Amino acid sequence: MDHFIYRENRLFCEQVPLERIAQEVGTPFYCYSEQTLCHHYQVFVQAFASFPHLICFSVKANSNLAVLDALYRQGAGFDIVSGGELARVQRIGCPGERIVFSGVGKSSAEIQAALQYGIRLFNVESLAELRRINHLAGQMGRKAPVALRINPDVDPQTHPHISTGLRRNKFGVPYHQALSLYREAARLPHLELLGLDCHIGSQLTALDPFVDALRRVLLLLNTLEKEGILLRYLDLGGGLGIPYEEGRLPPHPGLYADALLAELSSSSFAARQGSLILEPGRVIAGNAGVLVARVEYIKQGEEKLFIILDAGMNDLIRPALYGAYHTLLPVERRFGQEERVADVVGPICESGDFFAHDRLLPPFQEGDLLAVRSAGAYGFTMSSNYNTRPRVAEVMVRGDRFAVVRQRETIAQILANESLFPVQTAGSTSDRGV
Repeated sequence: MDHFIYRENRLFCEQVPLERIAQEVGTPFYCYSEQTLCHHYQVFVQAFASFPHLICFSVKANSNLAVLDALYRQGAGFDIVSGGELARVQRIGCPGERIVFSGVGKSSAEIQAALQYGIRLFNVESLAELRRINHLAGQMGRKAPVALRINPDVDPQTHPHISTGLRRNKFGVPYHQALSLYREAARLPHLELLGLDCHIGSQLTALDPFVDALRRVLLLLNTLEKEGILLRYLDLGGGLGIPYEEGRLPPHPGLYADALLAELSSSSFAARQGSLILEPGRVIAGNAGVLVARVEYIKQGEEKLFIILDAGMNDLIRPALYGAYHTLLPVERRFGQEERVADVVGPICESGDFFAHDRLLPPFQEGDLLAVRSAGAYGFTMSSNYNTRPRVAEVMVRGDRFAVVRQRETIAQILANESLFPVQTAGSTSDRGV
């Protein structure tokens, strides 16, 4: 469920017409519904209410401070993958005990900052990382809380670019090496071995891969228990998909929770009152946001009709990167006109700059507003300045009010960190080698 609805043929976010935001803010812009964000988070909370858990929103899905703050006020923790994301959750006041740090390439500076802040858990992805965290924790006179991310070699049945649980993926420790690595971790003096982490991919639309991965993880937990390694946390990651297309519905979070809890209920982990950590991102934020753009031109090519927007692949790269489908809606509906097949494209100097190919759409006209649905996750966070295009504004709606929660970037801001090579003057040695 979300709060983007038509009223008298105008598309609203909660009680605010998107046309009004466009008039005041300009286009393109991202628009987020706070009510939808909070509802989706609470659905997850209720689904896992019968089992001890911490829900850590995946910051990489949508890192806007207003989005993070809305979820934090609902009780969310956060899954981070960089020092920059740590700074974001610190900025909203999230305590370290509600933060887990994932990712394959944590730098020493990032590890030290997270140790200093007192995060709940590092999800460790290699022996080299394990040893580095142990060394840095020793230098700081601390014990680092760690879980090992295990790669269960389960096919998530999703796009190859967002699959993370197969043996060919860069993520996690191979399943057959996990026991020896846990033994190594137990010997390292500056680590507190607390958990096991498993994340197999994103935009999963079936439950079987989750269940298969959990069964493999529970077998490993039983083996570890026999060795006296008793873990407090089981981090099952995220990955549950959202409906990008009407009629193609992934499992509801309630069914997802039922499937996992059915496997966990009779486990020794449950008997020991272990706690789950979950890292949903897309399923909370995806359908809580839209990208609103204006039609610049209608172009009739020799073979195709093109609807050219003022937004491009630098603003939303998912279609170009993944061939991703996004529903496209007119901000103002008109009736009585025949739909047309068209390509919806942007102004970027790339043939891959598109939002839809051969899509049956209402007859858009120049100046019309178009909303790209399901853009609240992996939208703005993956945007860029390609073609020296300023990144767009972000807007949050709360009931009948809205606020710009990220100002539109300017070209001056893009250029501010650049400089020309210094011009040599008489007597200058600035361009000489050392």
